[in-house]
Amino acid sequence: MTVRVQTQDFDIGAELEKLAAGNHQVGGVASFIGLVRDIAPEGSGAASSMTLEHYPGMTEKRLAEIEAEAQRRWPLSATLIIHRYGRLEPGDRIVLVATASSHREAALESCAFLIDWLKTEAPFWKLEDGPEGARWVEAKTSDDARKAAWLRK
Repeated sequence: MTVRVQTQDFDIGAELEKLAAGNHQVGGVASFIGLVRDIAPEGSGAASSMTLEHYPGMTEKRLAEIEAEAQRRWPLSATLIIHRYGRLEPGDRIVLVATASSHREAALESCAFLIDWLKTEAPFWKLEDGPEGARWVEAKTSDDARKAAWLRK
């Protein structure tokens, strides 16, 4: 079980290789990689960069709580959450979420759960730079709806 909040990029292949290394009970590994897009929400033009801010200590604690909830819901062998902060440009990796389980269903569902909950529960603040200047990114109602669906399960 690993949670990291960092400025540096990560090697997807190396991280996934480590996730289930030596554990031959793992039958499935699922992952999600989030990237910075060059389009701003609601068609407000191209985004030239995004700066992610967080509160050290609080962010890691909350990510660990979200990870523990996934562990409680599914029989997972391993989990990984890497979330970057700082100034990122279009094409840069923001987040890697990965889960490993003896069965693919648990790996796939828990990976989807983790990214859905990170979108609404992880204490990160996003400042987007675009043609009209910098603006804070608002929470999306669609993300809240996806989280709410998990609460009913």
